[in-house]
Amino acid sequence: MVASPQTDKFAARLRMLKDRSGRGYDRLGKEAGVSGSSLHRYCSGLSVPADYRVVHAFAKVCGASAEELREVHRLWALADTDRDGAAAAGTPEPEPEAEVEAEAEAEPEPEAGADAGEEAAEAGVTGGAVVAEPGAGEVTSVGSTPERVAARRRSRLPERLSSRSAILAAVAAVVLVAGFVWLPVGSSAGDTPSAEGGLLYSPACRTVSMGQHDECVREVQTLLTRANGRLAIDGDFGPETLRRVTAFQVLAGLPATNVVDDATKKALYAHRVSMTTWSPAKVAQRVREVFTEDPGTAVAVARCASFLDPLYVLPNTNGSRNWGVFQISDTRLQDLHGTPLRAFDPDWNIRAAHRLWSVRRDFHDWPSCEAALDDSPSGTPRR
Repeated sequence: MVASPQTDKFAARLRMLKDRSGRGYDRLGKEAGVSGSSLHRYCSGLSVPADYRVVHAFAKVCGASAEELREVHRLWALADTDRDGAAAAGTPEPEPEAEVEAEAEAEPEPEAGADAGEEAAEAGVTGGAVVAEPGAGEVTSVGSTPERVAARRRSRLPERLSSRSAILAAVAAVVLVAGFVWLPVGSSAGDTPSAEGGLLYSPACRTVSMGQHDECVREVQTLLTRANGRLAIDGDFGPETLRRVTAFQVLAGLPATNVVDDATKKALYAHRVSMTTWSPAKVAQRVREVFTEDPGTAVAVARCASFLDPLYVLPNTNGSRNWGVFQISDTRLQDLHGTPLRAFDPDWNIRAAHRLWSVRRDFHDWPSCEAALDDSPSGTPRR
């Protein structure tokens, strides 16, 4: 896999813990229940474990504190999302214009020696040496005068211009053909970017998806922020943009496709979907009100799962997703008779999580966060 910035940060934190422990990979692996070679790959940024429990066990045997465990979990979640997004991202095809330019640049230029040879033949000189007059910049043949050479060049000028014009015309024709190839299927002369009124309808933005970095992504991010979505406008389609696009699609009643398709473009430009939601402070307050039995741990689990973001989405390696404040999975949503749209309602999400908690009166549905939240040596949760 190609390391991402998030993977590098995650690996750097693991190496710091490993170096601080003073132990080798094999010994740490035996204590953590994983092979030493696997630990080496994780610490080198060559791979990201699919199961956080492996990371938690490694961090624990390295002596990580509760705060460090939470930070390791945060970095793992970001690196894991990056890995899933990179696997789903396609390789963009080269632009036809670039190919045309490459072909034009590869077109060989006429050699000066060939022109000189032709001029010598026209002058009736055979077997004569070709020499360059110092400072003249013209190639002439022995036995010919500069005046005769100039006259011949003038006589050949229309022919050369005609040849070069033909080449330019051919290149222009290829560019025009390439332009028509770039038009979306089913488009017509009236179906132009100006007619649609947005950059995303241009041929350059035919697809906008994970891993892309350009003005098309910047346009998507700008439109999401106008809908009150919280994200940075940097032109980079990374995990955060993917989460916001997915949330927007669900709120708009569209399929969550992981790409900005035509229906999503139309909804973005319609400006009818609002991504306004609760603040983290309001989320934490409501969690405490619902989880009266263990409010401190419940807030900590919610913060670990979603950073208290009601519109948080996290894809899983099996293609399913987790939704909302408590990152309720697709499977659990079915059990709770819920939907992704309902899961984005923070009040419903929190109360649904409390129903899951009530089954065994613990946080077994959030094993990664529960493992990451050993709040104190005595195991007493914060309130």
